[in-house]
Amino acid sequence: MDKLDIIFKLQEELDKKIAQEHQVNFDFDTWVQKEILAIMSELAEVLEETNFKWWKKSQEIDKDALREEIIDVFHFVISLCLKVGLSPQDLYTAYLEKNQENIRRQEGLSEKKGYHAGG
Repeated sequence: MDKLDIIFKLQEELDKKIAQEHQVNFDFDTWVQKEILAIMSELAEVLEETNFKWWKKSQEIDKDALREEIIDVFHFVISLCLKVGLSPQDLYTAYLEKNQENIRRQEGLSEKKGYHAGG
């Protein structure tokens, strides 16, 4: 079992525990929406750890807090993967494919409009 398999297994166990303890059994659409909202909420917390407020005096970024918020996002992304039936192998394969497409786009070799050599 590799690291990503372990992460998915742990997240599945946590999701089951939370669903049982909070007695939630949403339908598929509701689960997906709630996972997306949770990701958005956690992303807002990531943003709060940065100096995006140009109208305020910048402070040193707390990298530990930033990392913690990023991991919170990751938890919900993995939970969403589980809800939509995306396995660790599926995620890995899709990532590799998308990564290659992104490289092609940056090199101007993609069929996708708006990506061409030289910007």
